Amino acid sequence: MLASPAIVVIATLMSLINQVSGTPYIVSGDSPTGTDCSGLASWVANVATDRPVFGNRFNTGNEEAALLARGFQYRTAPNALVIGWNGGHTAVTLPDGAPVSGGERGGVHIGGASAYQPGFTRHMFLPMPVEGEGGLPALPNAAPAPPDAPPAPDASPVLVDATAPAPPIPVLPPPGDPAIANA
Repeated sequence: MLASPAIVVIATLMSLINQVSGTPYIVSGDSPTGTDCSGLASWVANVATDRPVFGNRFNTGNEEAALLARGFQYRTAPNALVIGWNGGHTAVTLPDGAPVSGGERGGVHIGGASAYQPGFTRHMFLPMPVEGEGGLPALPNAAPAPPDAPPAPDASPVLVDATAPAPPIPVLPPPGDPAIANA
């Protein structure tokens, strides 16, 4: 039995998260040496939309435009990659419901804050392809789009060939590795 495209995307995202878990909190960071909450959200959005992980980050000030450019839509949706933010913080909820954040507890980690935390006033989602019955569990529907939000662009979800292996994610040296210190 072939894995559904959504499962392949989740596996790819989890591979990235596992590799960067424990990355130190560094304001405006965009490398294996560290990042902040919006850097992590950028990395996840980049991988989900088949972009290079590093070098194309956004921040909470330009997050809306950056997510629209990557095909995200306003609001939230079940079985989707959801990013929530306010003027100073952002977090991600993966399509399987796993929260991913950077900043709480000092760095990147699975767990903690999610895109659905009450302080987030903005939410956008990237639809994930789901095949067959018994897809991923539905996620709660959070805050509606702001009243002045423009209509969502006509964007197609990123489709992944379920028969192909997951795209490669750069393998990062462990924290404290001399290769990082000299990068």
